[in-house]
Formats: sequence, structure tokens, C-alpha cells
Amino acid sequence: MASPLIKISAVAIAAGLALVGCSSADNSSQTAETAAASASSEATSTVTVEDNFGTVEITTPVQRVAATDNRTFEILDAWGVNVVAAPKTLVPATVQGIKSNEEIVDLGTHREPNLEALVAAEPDLIISGQRFSQYYEDMKTLNPDVPIIDLEPREGEPLVDELKRQVTELGKIFGKEAEAKEMADALDAAIARAQEAYNGTDTVMAVNVSGGEVGYIAPTVGRTFGPVFDILNLTPALEVEGASSNHEGDDISVEAIAGSNPNWIFVLDRDGATSAATEEGYTPALDVIAASPALQNVAAVQDNRVVLAPADTYTNESIVTYTEIFNQIADAFEQANS
Repeated sequence: MASPLIKISAVAIAAGLALVGCSSADNSSQTAETAAASASSEATSTVTVEDNFGTVEITTPVQRVAATDNRTFEILDAWGVNVVAAPKTLVPATVQGIKSNEEIVDLGTHREPNLEALVAAEPDLIISGQRFSQYYEDMKTLNPDVPIIDLEPREGEPLVDELKRQVTELGKIFGKEAEAKEMADALDAAIARAQEAYNGTDTVMAVNVSGGEVGYIAPTVGRTFGPVFDILNLTPALEVEGASSNHEGDDISVEAIAGSNPNWIFVLDRDGATSAATEEGYTPALDVIAASPALQNVAAVQDNRVVLAPADTYTNESIVTYTEIFNQIADAFEQANS
């Protein structure tokens, strides 16, 4: 029979082992919890963005984006950002990653927005701007816990700087700083090419074609091409007092446009970027110009110096679009100089 001393020692050893086991389990549990907390801390962070309304703090990585600014669609699609809601009617056909994705909630149009659908989409970031800027406060009120940013180019600020500001801030949010810089650098390079190729004397006319009609786009203030005059220091063929930024162009007769006899005509095909392009009766902008009796004797038409903006320009107008526009202008100028 074992002695009492031996019995006591065995019990003590067993108890000690049990305590060690409990301590080890507790330590493992605490270590796992600490690791999980550390991983969670590393997985999320915040980034601060300065938009048109002030400072916005955004938790990253952003998982569910609602995008309403046409200028951002092509950028977000190129970066593989998960867009959960957008006004799909306004998305250019060239941005198929958003346009054709049936899982993306349709927010309607700026004329008939479905802001309730925006709430239901449960975004963790809302990108406002352009046609939807007018609903900024409504979207913010309906989504009080969701950060919202608006990086629409500000009136009175140089467009080039504003386009680069937008893509730079988006790059910060989505961890795409290098890609954003590439886009900004590409825009600068395209502008430099066009500036170098322009001879400084040729006169330029910008027009908008919509519904088979040719409208005047004014230098500086006109849609899309207006700022291009200032950026490239182009000589306008015609300047009209009180010109506007009307999306259909100003109501200047085609005879007046022809009378200015421009060396170059830059063309925005408004219908080509909308549903009108698929409707019966749509006539491409270049065909409208070619069929216009008043424009047949214009120097630009006779010399085939007509530059057409990319087909999706009217519903895009992103930094990518403007880079394409300036490169097209540079190509045309360089060819004319050769």
C-alpha cells in the first residue's frame, strides 16, 4: 500500500498539471484574441479626403461604393472597385463593368433619381458629383452614417487641376495612388503634345451636334471643349457675348458658324453618347456636318480638319476622356504640320 506521503504528492502534482493546463489554455485564448484584434486593426484604417464640402474621414478598405458622378465611372471600373449602386442609364456604354452588371442597383437618372434604392444598397461610401451634385444634401440626409464625397470640378478653378485633384483623392481612398498618378501624368503629356503641335494662328470652332442640329460651343465656358481653348491657348474663330455652358450648345445659326470660316472644327456628338445613338433616325455628328450646305465651303471641312471627341464624351468627361481628347487634337495638329 502506498504511503500517505506518496498519495499527497501525487495529488499535488496532478493539481499542478491542471493549473498549468488552464494557464496554457488561458494564454492561448488571450493570444488568439490579441492576434485577431491586431489583424482587425491592420485590416482597416482611415483616410482623410478634402472634397468640395470639407474634410471627410473614410474607413478603408471601402467595400461597397455607390457612384453617381459620371466622371468617376471609368476610373472606378479600371481600378476594379466594387460598385453596388449607380445611375446606370447615365453610365457610358464603354464602361461595361458597371453598365452591364445586373447586380448593381440602378439609381435612375438625375431627372428621376431613386434615392431610396441608394439606401437599400447599403454602401459604405457615396461618390456624388456632376449631374447628381444637386442631390448631395438629400443623399447625406438619407444615409447619415455613410461618408459622402463630391469632387466635381469647382467653378473658377482650372479644369486640369480639378481633374487631377479628383483622381488623386480617389487614389488615396482605394489604395491606387500609383495608378492615379499615371492618369494625371498621361493628361499632362497629352496636353503638352497638343500645345507643342498647335501653330498658334489657326482658328478653332467647337460645336455640339444634337438632334441633327449644330450648336455653338463657346470658348472657356462651353461644354467639354470650352476649357480646351484656354488650356491650349487656341484662337477662337468666333466669340459671342453672353455665351453659356448650355449642354445643347448656344443657339447660334449654322450660317454664323460657317461665316467665321474656322481652320479647325472640334465636334461633340451629344446624341452619340446617349440612348439616341441606338434610336431610329440618329445621324452621327460628322454626317450632320457633311450634309450641312452652310458648312461645305468652310476651310476646316474642305481641308478635313474636323476633330470628333470620343463617342462617350458627353456621358463620361473623366480625366481619361480629356486625355483622349487632347491626344486626338495633338494627332490632328501633328498630321497637319507634317
